[in-house]
Amino acid sequence: MKKILIHGCVFAIILLMTYGAVQNPFSSQYIGQLKEEALPVAKMTDSLYEEIKDRAPEYEQPAIDAKIDRVWKAIPGYNGLEVDVESSYNRMKQEGRFDERYLVFRETKPSVHLDDLPPSPVFRGNPEKPMVTLLVNVAWGNEHLPTMLKTMNKYDVKSTFFLDGSWVKKHPQLATMIVEEGHEIGNHAYSHPDMQRLTRERMDEEIVQTNEVIKATIEVTPKWFAPPSGSYNDLVVQRAAEHGMRTIMWSVDTIDWRNPDPNEMVDRVLSKVHPGAMILMHPTESSAAGLENLIRGIQDRGLHIGTVSDLMDESRINAGVTP
Repeated sequence: MKKILIHGCVFAIILLMTYGAVQNPFSSQYIGQLKEEALPVAKMTDSLYEEIKDRAPEYEQPAIDAKIDRVWKAIPGYNGLEVDVESSYNRMKQEGRFDERYLVFRETKPSVHLDDLPPSPVFRGNPEKPMVTLLVNVAWGNEHLPTMLKTMNKYDVKSTFFLDGSWVKKHPQLATMIVEEGHEIGNHAYSHPDMQRLTRERMDEEIVQTNEVIKATIEVTPKWFAPPSGSYNDLVVQRAAEHGMRTIMWSVDTIDWRNPDPNEMVDRVLSKVHPGAMILMHPTESSAAGLENLIRGIQDRGLHIGTVSDLMDESRINAGVTP
């Protein structure tokens, strides 16, 4: 009898030794693995998890593809939203009931992007994106730039400044000041010509020479081109694209070069502003005086202000957890 007990104990020890840590049913690692494997099953049978999954389509928004519009030409895409069921469940499970305030979202990408489109001018951002951009064309108005930069800095606003190449060459300190304030830099040709009247060779010269002086002065290579006075044709757009830039136009004009009353100018612009608006301005006395009220008016309408790159980006604003 004693021998049988000894043999039994030895057999049991050998049996346990032949099991790995994972297979050993008595190991804590094996028990932990069983618990982990049971979690997905528990979620699948959890009524809250199922409710989140079933109701998710109510809150989802499809991504919007970039496209060439008959009127507005190239329009960037905009990310969609889908419910992150797992993360939403983890936020709600403590209370054990569905609460849309605790939904968590993730962004979904469009199928067609701005870079997929053929060369075409851009007049506005995606109309679903609650953002606008300020386009500041600079070939003169040096005396008003510091005031405009100070106002933008006060409200933490970043804009895109399109610089004339000959202006940069004459005023490198001002160009440096703009980029040091964190603003984006675009190409505004070299000598403020009527671009559509130029030969192909002259178009290239205006574009390339400006990029070269901007690169040499502030170490920036522009990716956006704003033709002076908005003068362009298909060849201008193609040549800009050939040099790695999209052509930028506008959907709202301050007409600040006429020196309007600042308050009247702001009121008129705000009456036309819209999600995706691209607002054209220059360093003028009217814009310098009215910029603060313009910024506040835009923000009061629930619109963010960003650079052209920010506006063209497909990313959503405040995506993720619902407020």
